[in-house]
Amino acid sequence: MNVNDINTALARGEIDAPGLFPHLEELGRSRFVLGVDFGLGELPEVPGVILVRGARQHGKSTWLERELRGTIERHGPGSAFYLNGDELRGPDDLARSAGDLARSFASRAKVRRLFIDEITAVKGWEKGLKRILDAGDLAGVLVVTTGSSAADLRRGSERLPGRKGRLPRTTYLFTPVSYTEFVRVCGRPLGKGTLPAYLLSGGCPAACREIAEHGSLPYWVTGMIRDWMLGECASSGRNRSSLLAVLDQLIRHGGTPTGQAKLARDAGLANNTVAAGYVELLSDLTCVGTSHAWDETRGVLVRRRPAKYHFLSLLAAASWHPSRPRSPADLQRLPAGDLGRWWEWAVAQELWRRAALRGDETPEIMAHWQGGGHEIDFVAGEGLFVEVRHGRTSPTEFAWFPRVFPHGRLLVVGRDTWEAGPVRGTTLEEFLGGEVT
Repeated sequence: MNVNDINTALARGEIDAPGLFPHLEELGRSRFVLGVDFGLGELPEVPGVILVRGARQHGKSTWLERELRGTIERHGPGSAFYLNGDELRGPDDLARSAGDLARSFASRAKVRRLFIDEITAVKGWEKGLKRILDAGDLAGVLVVTTGSSAADLRRGSERLPGRKGRLPRTTYLFTPVSYTEFVRVCGRPLGKGTLPAYLLSGGCPAACREIAEHGSLPYWVTGMIRDWMLGECASSGRNRSSLLAVLDQLIRHGGTPTGQAKLARDAGLANNTVAAGYVELLSDLTCVGTSHAWDETRGVLVRRRPAKYHFLSLLAAASWHPSRPRSPADLQRLPAGDLGRWWEWAVAQELWRRAALRGDETPEIMAHWQGGGHEIDFVAGEGLFVEVRHGRTSPTEFAWFPRVFPHGRLLVVGRDTWEAGPVRGTTLEEFLGGEVT
């Protein structure tokens, strides 16, 4: 169904028309229906602009269709309309199409919403949206946009000062499905393979459904992620082979602090500035985060020191890892060093997910600590530190912690559960399930 037909059906309130909500229809055919939570509960009933960004195939379009359908159900025919950024030719077309729909809302509709899917497919979309907002045609309308080009959506939103209404929050990161939700929906068929299955899927709903249904990731899922990342690389004017070299180095170095000069040298790049550009691209795609060294005496990040680079998308890690793990058994057969890195990435993804839910400005920026021959993987804030060990742990290994951080708490994520004062051991399953903090 094309956009015109969709909006005609929405104006008439014909929400049961076949093909109107293709993503919801596809989801209805699956026995694995996963709930999503990215910090936005019910949509506000006041005007403004909401921007939702996140990776491809993580459920943004399905969520948008659900909210679109719900708006018509609750507020009546003609209370919501739809645009698809992939079908708009440019900012002028965006402004014209949005203006036409603004004049089509039902006169009795007290709540009016315009949903624009994949707005970042429109080059210069912020200019078109700014134009129509300044013209006043969208006064009284809540504009809800989604986009997969995270950098474009973030920077474009910064070019709309004073035009996003008086909403308490206007930008959201579409986060992965939580481990708790994955266990609830997919745990029974996966059994003992539930944890490694989640560590492969990265919480991507499409990957979760496939691995629960078939026991492994199909090529189309990993190929989709690779194509999306390569496409974003090309659209940014960067080199494909250089991106592949950077990804290879990030996987190899894993949780080891690495300077950008070394990253550039090992990846064959011209200098550390070029390397920083590729890391920034991967960060904007919500695939990689940067963990800077933390100075405990001043409580600040030391950005000039070597940093750790964590995969914030475990599905991206699976898509590019040279061993190509596709099933829980494949992942468990990886060498201990690779599994250790994967566990650390899993904790990084979960910490990023929680920060995004809170609405932190830069959840992809993290911290680690080194000193006196000791190291802690994550400085999680509010006196909480997190160390990750793929293997057995015991409290005697961390007897030094209370002396160095007398007011801190240390959570050791490994295979054992124990408690010794401010230091606590827990399993990865418990940590991902939010059972401990």
